[in-house]
Amino acid sequence: MRNRVCELLGIQYPIIQGGLAYVGNGALAAAVSNGGGFGQVGTAGRSPENFKEQVRIAAESTDKPFGVNLPVSEHSDNTPYIEAILEVKDKLTAISLSAGNPKPLVPLFKQAGLKIMIMTASVKHALKAQELGADLVICEGFEAGGHNSPLEMTLFSLIPQVSRELQVPVVAAGGIANGQGVVAAFALGAEGVQLGTLFVATKECEAHDNYKKLLIEAKDDATMVMERSIGRVTRVLKSPFAQKILEFEKTRPTVEELLPYILGRNNRVAAIEGRIEEGWMNCGQGVGLIDTIDSAADVVRRLAREAREVSANLDILQNVFAE
Repeated sequence: MRNRVCELLGIQYPIIQGGLAYVGNGALAAAVSNGGGFGQVGTAGRSPENFKEQVRIAAESTDKPFGVNLPVSEHSDNTPYIEAILEVKDKLTAISLSAGNPKPLVPLFKQAGLKIMIMTASVKHALKAQELGADLVICEGFEAGGHNSPLEMTLFSLIPQVSRELQVPVVAAGGIANGQGVVAAFALGAEGVQLGTLFVATKECEAHDNYKKLLIEAKDDATMVMERSIGRVTRVLKSPFAQKILEFEKTRPTVEELLPYILGRNNRVAAIEGRIEEGWMNCGQGVGLIDTIDSAADVVRRLAREAREVSANLDILQNVFAE
């Protein structure tokens, strides 16, 4: 059957890997694409030089389409990253823009021949993304790991409302970690899914083994939200360091006072260096479904297989809701 996400990106399955700050590396992007999904190299937490190196690694490791992620407000100056992306554009199929206003960047990257994916978290912003020229809109629910919208809308309420209003394809992101989640997203009106945490727990991801071990040991209540005291929402794994941040937030600190705790370097220390007692780690609410560390290519294929099996088993609904 026709799937607009697959046609747009030139992929087998409408499964997209999130940008994944610090850990969205080239080997991971290539493995996801080799499995039939759409891998992405993240710019967040990388120098422009390292980013270009990761794109090179991805391009040498797959002949399938892949892209990059640029969180607009992540960098104090996006210019070096824009230049880096344009330098490697011939290796890329698409760019996803998140965490900030994409308006100035859309014409630039469209002119470069890239498909545009814009991440949003409300009907209003999804419509704006479509108006700006997004080829597809990624709607991220409050279940997702990392930085989320302070609107705190869940996928169950967000996707049906957005898909009803948009003409371009909608991709669901947040808390999806198995075939049931994939099928549920499609039932809500999505035409594709984006996953982050599940792809951290893969062999190719450069996340530290200590981080991956925590992911496969995690239960359903393993995440928490920090930064609400300054009007932001960041979902992370529960840990002594994250709990310390939460306790400090109860004192109603200023942004300047809280900043030393939430700087990206504290994410890197835990996620990349494995010093989990000294930093925090992004994590989505679907983490309780993760129990193995596999190749990202196998993860994509497993998601597709599970989605087929779940869809087949839903035939029973025809009888349940028969007239």
